[in-house]
Amino acid sequence: MTLFQNKIEGVNITPLKEIADNRGSVLHMIRCDSPDFVKFGECYFSEVLSDSIKAWKKHTIQTQNISVPIGKIRLVIYDCRDSTSTKGNLMILELGRPKAYQRVTIPPQVWYGFKCISKTPALIVNCADYPHTAMESQALDLTDSSVPYSWLSNMEIN
Repeated sequence: MTLFQNKIEGVNITPLKEIADNRGSVLHMIRCDSPDFVKFGECYFSEVLSDSIKAWKKHTIQTQNISVPIGKIRLVIYDCRDSTSTKGNLMILELGRPKAYQRVTIPPQVWYGFKCISKTPALIVNCADYPHTAMESQALDLTDSSVPYSWLSNMEIN
């Protein structure tokens, strides 16, 4: 679900397929023939506890492909790149099943962060195009004012 969306160059939102089964669903995430798939670098899961915030992060070369198969998050993306026409734009999305099972592709050099907004922990899966190294990522404190979003003053929309 999109809460606030200014376009950000290179950010793509792809609805994902869920194949329902009375024994448990099959949840698609990404395929090698997906239009926004570049190459495989690493795939990992990140658990976010209810009301917890993981922000701000930016990668210099790595592209993120994020989906949320369990729980629900608010994802905030900020374009600080001088080279784009979307510099200064902010996107706020809610991801998670059943209403917003989708993949968000986040290009390099863009700040992003997320908060678990479900009562249970959220599980994020990220299939990135390069393996993570400390040298190619940057972090800011979640209260850093260089990103025009306050996690502490924005009320949840449920």
